[in-house]
Amino acid sequence: MDIYLVGGAVRDELLNYPFKDRDYVVVGATVEEMLQQGFTPVGKDFPVFIHPKTKAEYALARTERKSGVGYKGFEIFASPEVTLEQDLQRRDLTINAMAKTEQGLVDPYGGQADLKAKVLRHVSEHFEEDPLRVLRVARFAARYAQLGFMVAPETMDLMCKMSKSGELEALVAERVWQEIERALEERSPDVFFDVLRQCGALKVFLPELDALFGVPQPEQHHPEIDTGVHTMMVLKQAASLSDSTVVRFAALTHDLGKGLTEPEYWPSHHGHEKKGLRALKELGSRLRVPNEFMDLAEKVMEFHTHCHRALELKPSTLLSLLESLGAFRQTEKMERFLLACEADSKGRLGYEERDYPQARWIKQAFGAANMVTSREFVEQGLIGKDISEAIKKQRIEVIAQLKKKEGE
Repeated sequence: MDIYLVGGAVRDELLNYPFKDRDYVVVGATVEEMLQQGFTPVGKDFPVFIHPKTKAEYALARTERKSGVGYKGFEIFASPEVTLEQDLQRRDLTINAMAKTEQGLVDPYGGQADLKAKVLRHVSEHFEEDPLRVLRVARFAARYAQLGFMVAPETMDLMCKMSKSGELEALVAERVWQEIERALEERSPDVFFDVLRQCGALKVFLPELDALFGVPQPEQHHPEIDTGVHTMMVLKQAASLSDSTVVRFAALTHDLGKGLTEPEYWPSHHGHEKKGLRALKELGSRLRVPNEFMDLAEKVMEFHTHCHRALELKPSTLLSLLESLGAFRQTEKMERFLLACEADSKGRLGYEERDYPQARWIKQAFGAANMVTSREFVEQGLIGKDISEAIKKQRIEVIAQLKKKEGE
């Protein structure tokens, strides 16, 4: 029985990139031998075990082939006869197909050389047997973009072939969303969507987003002009402002309505805020996006232009905005909304470093309005609807007074 550290831990250790999980491959062992040593089996589709003390994952060396049955559409073959090289060959990228022991590095497919060259290259022709790998390569590109990594031309060609084949459409929604959510966690999430667009996969997975590229906006407000380019700039800004994938998703989808504008009205996009809500709901339903993501995305889509004009809004309109955001029930929702809107404002050519005073003003107005509670009105003898109307009136007056004071 030989045990090897494999995959991401080996890759990231060589890159001096932070990592947590350690996965191991066991060569020359049987299920019975693993059980005898106290390992706990997990899953029913292939032999993976949890170490009794470290809780790390240990998998028996295995090969697999596409079959349409079994785990994720593959038949798994694990036996003591499977070699380490055979196990590594089934992996997606060369940088993920390395193993390590106390004796040193095992690198049969040139992963270390590709790490040095900063190249994401597929291991073998078996890459195209799993369409999920298109998403995974794009995600690794997003993770290591700041280190200068690029997708190898031959791998990009293979991904283009897979996108055209129609096989990507066979992926179940949960798996697609899982990769998208993971990509939104990466350092450069915009690169994920850029790579998908390069290989033609973006229009398969996110046609609503793909439709934004080539759609012009008014140059005086958007010097970058192209809506798709703007969206990627907004996502990049969101990634610098917040680690929240919920905020980043809202930034990504905020302008979907512009992809629905009839070309004869370009570059104007009147009413895109509400027009995009249907497209967003279709996207969310198709990919089974969690409610937390959808709730903020809908709010940002519908009200981001209100936020940009916050300094001009009437106190009553500003209060309505705060109420629509649910700010008085859960302040975090307002905070996330403001981050996404700030990303939208800064996600324009030449606006990247500009201040966003609208967020400060909305927070000030909320702070003042939130001081108004039902207590004083209950003490006055008001009940039911009269209390809520009195609170609203008082909050409008407080915001108006604050606005007057700020203007002096």
